[in-house]
Amino acid sequence: MNALGSILEFIFPRQCHICGVTLGDTERYICATCLSRMPRTLFHRQPDNAMEQRFMGQFPYRQATGHFFYSRGSELAVLMHDLKYHRFPGLARYLGEVVATELLPTGFLSDIDVMVPVPMHPLKQARRGYNQTIEIARGISRVTSIEVAQNLHAVKSHRTQTSMTLEQRLKNTQGVFGVRRPDELDGKGVLLIDDVCTTGATLSAAATALTEACPNIELSLLTLGVTF
Repeated sequence: MNALGSILEFIFPRQCHICGVTLGDTERYICATCLSRMPRTLFHRQPDNAMEQRFMGQFPYRQATGHFFYSRGSELAVLMHDLKYHRFPGLARYLGEVVATELLPTGFLSDIDVMVPVPMHPLKQARRGYNQTIEIARGISRVTSIEVAQNLHAVKSHRTQTSMTLEQRLKNTQGVFGVRRPDELDGKGVLLIDDVCTTGATLSAAATALTEACPNIELSLLTLGVTF
């Protein structure tokens, strides 16, 4: 760390985004205790897991997992609020690194050629300053060296879905996504990345756009968090 960085850390010590404790020299964004307490789903070890069953029959895919359980007020919810609304893209990249480090030895990522993050509408991304899902994918890429491709794009905006029913969410996301240069993905193992899977409506719309435009891909799905 340079002299300026040391001075800034003395004045504004790095703190855990969950519990507020001062971080150790080797810790980033989250203390080791809080990170260990975040509940893992371990879905990647379970054939026909609950997340895969959520998308069964909607589009062709090989495997799907959400890495952490997500609920309102949970540790992950605190982190998601910070990286979405308090401008912490580095936190999103770090969480991507954590997920990749834990998944890499399991073989879940072994047949993946390229990662495709779920995009934001350009106006929404401009207001936020970045797309947290792209940053999560970049964090995964740091660990795995898997390419991040932004072939998927939002062709129209959609309303926030927080208070919507599943039926309303499915209608809200219909036709939202398109695929640029589908030939670049043809025949590849594609990992679709999103931050949190709640009802699955957004992931379903993105996956449907990909598989319709690129019928020869082998699709997998990965989210940072998943609700049940």
